[in-house]
Amino acid sequence: MTTAPPAEAAKTAALLSPSPTSVPRPEAPAAPPVRRVPLAVSGLLAAALTAYVWSAHGAKPGVLLLLGLALGVALFHSRFGFTSAWRQLVAVGNGTGLRAHALLLGTTATLFALLIGTKTGLFGSVPAPSGGPLGLGLLIGSFLFAVGMQLGGACASGTLFAVGSGQTSIVLTLGGFIGGATLAAWQFDLWKDLPSLEPVVMADHIGWFGSWAVTILVLAAIVLVSRRVQARRNPPPIGPVPSARGAAARVLRGSWPLAVGALALAVLGAGVLLVSGGAWGVTSAFSLWGAELVRALGGHPESWSWWQQPGNKEMLAGPVLADKTSLTDIGIMIGAAVAAALGGTWTLHRGVPWRTATAAVLGGVLMGIGARFAGGCNIGAYLAGIASGSLHGWVWGAFALLGTWAGLKLRPLFGLGNPKPGDGVC
Repeated sequence: MTTAPPAEAAKTAALLSPSPTSVPRPEAPAAPPVRRVPLAVSGLLAAALTAYVWSAHGAKPGVLLLLGLALGVALFHSRFGFTSAWRQLVAVGNGTGLRAHALLLGTTATLFALLIGTKTGLFGSVPAPSGGPLGLGLLIGSFLFAVGMQLGGACASGTLFAVGSGQTSIVLTLGGFIGGATLAAWQFDLWKDLPSLEPVVMADHIGWFGSWAVTILVLAAIVLVSRRVQARRNPPPIGPVPSARGAAARVLRGSWPLAVGALALAVLGAGVLLVSGGAWGVTSAFSLWGAELVRALGGHPESWSWWQQPGNKEMLAGPVLADKTSLTDIGIMIGAAVAAALGGTWTLHRGVPWRTATAAVLGGVLMGIGARFAGGCNIGAYLAGIASGSLHGWVWGAFALLGTWAGLKLRPLFGLGNPKPGDGVC
């Protein structure tokens, strides 16, 4: 049996060890007692809605709702976010969240390559990659979305699980999000002809194995660079969240490591692709919910050009509780409520400062508009695009980082703080 030379073994150990922070990460506080009433309400709602969807619309929508519930649980327990991860990276150089993104992206890319490459699907679906055009709309939209994330306090998936856990200010973000997505759909004719190039999906040129290999290599390079940046800047650690003691209790009531959350989200996101034939997304449902509200108030969104596009027309004509994205979105909110109640942290926050409320609504509006311009959000464009080997996913991520930088400059105007090198946590 051969062993690695001491120098090589030391390098490997250093690579696998946690990146340095200015101070050790504080120990997580104990989880509060279970919130029994919110748990009972959210649990009954999950069961009743699943039974209704399954009986009214069939097994496929029912499974999608179950996947959404599981996504909500995983998102909450791991506190898996994109907004805070990019804020920590840009503000103080802590790349912990970005490396969790890389694990999520790499695992999802692997599962997507297997499913799409072999055309494996359920319920008669044929999995397809998420390719998006490369154009001005993508650049503007991803930049605006990232600015909105930093003002609104959450990304698309983060908005859903935060609302489910009772965070009142994020309810305002969700309202703005729906409003912005509806506004962009209403004014589709003003921006639909922005210059763009056709989508570039690497598998069309180098096959699924080649596409997967390139994606993994780029992600590995990002991980290495982020570790070097963090070692040089020596940032504060990420703040801990309440957790239960013991392995079993931690699964049900505690905080999950980011790596566990990344793996769980990758498997569940691949499940959405397997069942529906399309990648997990979030924001198309917001345009739909806004259109239904307009229709309830006497408007006619079916006359808008956006809702006359192939795919969109069928979405508006069908029931909301049969729409793939609506089902997973609703499931995320309810699943997060169940998880937050089990973890003892579900609560309604009262007395939101007016500047925070203004930032929440404005951030939501910017995210809604940005998601429509860019053809997706941090899930539908960034995650699904990169995992599909589409270049637009990488472009979305690059311009979202620029938007994050701009958003950090704007946050103090609304009384919102940014991480600083001397903080105890970021």
